[in-house]
Amino acid sequence: MKISRIQYISQGLTPQQHLQNIQKVCENGGQWIQLRIKNETSEEILKAAVQAKEICKQFNAKLIINDHPKIAKMVNADGVHLGKEDMCPTEAQKILGNEKIIGGTANTIHDVKTLIEKGVDYIGLGPFRHTSTKANLSPILGIEGYKTIISQLNEQERKTPIIAIGGIVLNDVEALNSVGIYGVAMSKYLTSEDRINEKLTAISTIFNQKKKRYEPTR
Repeated sequence: MKISRIQYISQGLTPQQHLQNIQKVCENGGQWIQLRIKNETSEEILKAAVQAKEICKQFNAKLIINDHPKIAKMVNADGVHLGKEDMCPTEAQKILGNEKIIGGTANTIHDVKTLIEKGVDYIGLGPFRHTSTKANLSPILGIEGYKTIISQLNEQERKTPIIAIGGIVLNDVEALNSVGIYGVAMSKYLTSEDRINEKLTAISTIFNQKKKRYEPTR
């Protein structure tokens, strides 16, 4: 299955703002949306997920639901992303089935190897730097942290796409690409101002202009 090199993680003060931002990103060419709503009831998240699914369907974009495999199944989302304290990926796969995407969050080489062993389809590794969109941040990795972790993976392990996350902006992408990161996940940066399409195009160009050190085949 194809894992996007540019992933948008929704943000907003209300579920409606999340949906408005998802609409903006999709209208400007975003092809991978992660609905990440915190501090709301499951009922409210489900309502938002139904609407997010309709938006993504309109633009042929993939929809990933953060934290909630059962909601992902109810709305027929493309998959789920699981944090370090969430359900085990193998359990989520049982709920969703083998055709759905399972992503996981990592901060250390141990986290990465554990997720690979559990068969995730991609790994969100971070944070790159401090970000206000997530509470209780794990230790900051920075470019050297990514370089160290990737250097410790063998050839087979590198087939699992690793997505950098955490306060990333356009100026960071070239350095992340050079150390072997497969892609980036962004949130507020993409929607904080106009030019969303320009940002997406520039990021895509960086990842496409240089042969990757590895090319995931999952």
